[in-house]
Amino acid sequence: MSSANPDYKWRPVPTNHFRYLRACMVCAVVLTLDEFTRKGCPNCHPVLDYTTGSDLAQMCTSPIYEGCISIDKPTESWIAKWLRLDKYVPGVYATKVVGDLPEDAMDYLNAENIEYIPRDGSENNLE
Repeated sequence: MSSANPDYKWRPVPTNHFRYLRACMVCAVVLTLDEFTRKGCPNCHPVLDYTTGSDLAQMCTSPIYEGCISIDKPTESWIAKWLRLDKYVPGVYATKVVGDLPEDAMDYLNAENIEYIPRDGSENNLE
């Protein structure tokens, strides 16, 4: 997932859509559900295709998240490195995402040899 979707165009988060925002449980990027289903996730799209018309976007994103940070230059940002977001595209990210990633999504990530880093702070609890 280190290769982000190069065709993805970023725009500022509209202030009148806060209640529709969701965070990807895999990479923590914050977008509206409509953006996830129309464009896919700019970081996860090669593996998790949210645009297929399935419920994948609904199941792999969460409306419950804490904190937002805006990252302009991920490779130069200390906070991006600390939150392990330095290989992702510039954008708005949640600092913590609440929710459980479905088994199907975990299988997709495992098939691509991608390590899942829980964004809910429970990474220390993994075996």
